[in-house]
Amino acid sequence: MIAANNVTYRVGKKALFEDVNIKFTEGNCYGLIGANGAGKSTFLKILSGELDTTNGEISITPGQRMSVLEQDHFKYDEYTVLDTVIMGNQRLYDIMKEKEAIYAKEDFSDEDGIRASELETEFAEMNGWEAESDAATLLNGLGIETEMHYSLMKDLDGNSKVKVLLARALFGNPDILLLDEPTNHLDLDAVEWLEEFLINFENTVIVVSHDRYFLNKVCTATADIDYGKIQLYAGNYDFWYESSQLMIRQMKEANKKKEEKIKELQEFISRFSANASKSKQATSRKRALEKIQLDEIKPSSRKYPYIDFKPDREIGNEVLFVEDLCYNGPDGQPLLNHVSFTMGHDDKIAFIGSNEQAKTALFKILAGEMEPDSGTYKWGVTTSLAYFPKDNTEEFNNDYTITDWLMGYSPVKDVTYVRGFLGRMLFPGEDGVKKVKVLSGGEKVRCLLSKMMISGANCLIFDEPTNHLDMEAITALNNGVIKFPGVVLFSCHDHQFVQTSANRIIEFMPDGTMIDKVTTYDEYMANDEMARKRTIYQAQAEEEEEED
Repeated sequence: MIAANNVTYRVGKKALFEDVNIKFTEGNCYGLIGANGAGKSTFLKILSGELDTTNGEISITPGQRMSVLEQDHFKYDEYTVLDTVIMGNQRLYDIMKEKEAIYAKEDFSDEDGIRASELETEFAEMNGWEAESDAATLLNGLGIETEMHYSLMKDLDGNSKVKVLLARALFGNPDILLLDEPTNHLDLDAVEWLEEFLINFENTVIVVSHDRYFLNKVCTATADIDYGKIQLYAGNYDFWYESSQLMIRQMKEANKKKEEKIKELQEFISRFSANASKSKQATSRKRALEKIQLDEIKPSSRKYPYIDFKPDREIGNEVLFVEDLCYNGPDGQPLLNHVSFTMGHDDKIAFIGSNEQAKTALFKILAGEMEPDSGTYKWGVTTSLAYFPKDNTEEFNNDYTITDWLMGYSPVKDVTYVRGFLGRMLFPGEDGVKKVKVLSGGEKVRCLLSKMMISGANCLIFDEPTNHLDMEAITALNNGVIKFPGVVLFSCHDHQFVQTSANRIIEFMPDGTMIDKVTTYDEYMANDEMARKRTIYQAQAEEEEEED
């Protein structure tokens, strides 16, 4: 159990949290939600002890071990993958290393023997003999293949590092598990594995995530941060939303009845206060009037951007033809292996699978930013394209203000027109003069979405658009894509986004080939699960045979 007791946390004069009291108990998974900037990550740092409270305290059941998902991707660069995971239980790792040092001594003394015996006893009590196999199981479940387990962390790509750090947090059955955005940069298979792990986890979990499907799947309770307070609700994210909306409706209805009563009492007092025979009744009603208090209903601090992609022209029947496209990565391995497909004018295609580089390579080629090694593609004459890249570094590496930056892409060179688009994306007037190079990750994404809206394109390509967005912006983007009358090609790790937006699924295999199905994501996963796995295993087996 972990609890916050009268916790206040101030940043300068501003109180981010004020007299917060909340208890997180064993056997529950708590989704910590709130608007961007509400303090979700900060509260996790307070719970972990990384930040000190201004007032109040954090209490933990004595003897319980806490594990936190690390955010520093370079901290363990000089350690092997397996050691990094086992370090999730620092005491166990220290015992392992001390044992190794003792047994490596040439002059092994009696004292060394006694110490080694003590360590072996504690090691066995902590299930140390299963440590490496347990760590390997976690890594394999998250998609880190066995041959990578003894690699140094510095030799892994960013997405693989994220998975290793997640395995580190999960290792050793911690009593309290704090996870800040654990699904970021995970492929959908890894997210699904994590969901099952947390559903079966029997201790205390507190998780921050912008993935609505994930929160609905794993959470037994929801802690909502708003106006410096934390309100606890039983149930998952959808239950919280319904409960909070119901509470507001009930308060409004109660206030309406109170207002009607107030009006009735005021009319009586106004009519009969000067009437001697009714004076006692008027006085009585004045006292009743003074006792009526309307409930204060604060609007949520959450803000939803307005995302609406309106194409300038209707798309024709001929949209996109891709024929025998090939592209090799820097290591010479095929990312796109004779890829062919035709896109119809009603298609919204989700590209899935763990082969992230293949998706990005395809999108860059279709957007005209890269050339394929071989093969062809052709856009229809009626198509106009807007592209959202996964890496937007170059886009914002300049000294433009937000307004000037968007003006460069606007067909209408008018400041008021451009600021209208920025306002919809939660950039009020004064934000228009901010330099684009100092924007946060979420602000940059909202700028790129503004650019796509202002383009009037009828074909949209999104490469992981939900990264860095808060729940409200993801919901707005999801709704915008659903109602968009054009065609969409996208990759995304948000399950609900994929399920509700796509009518066709293309999955890239490890060898660069693909599976193409006209279906929803849930139907694809349910009906083709074994076929997908067999295809992956077959591709891996063929690669191993070629290497031999």
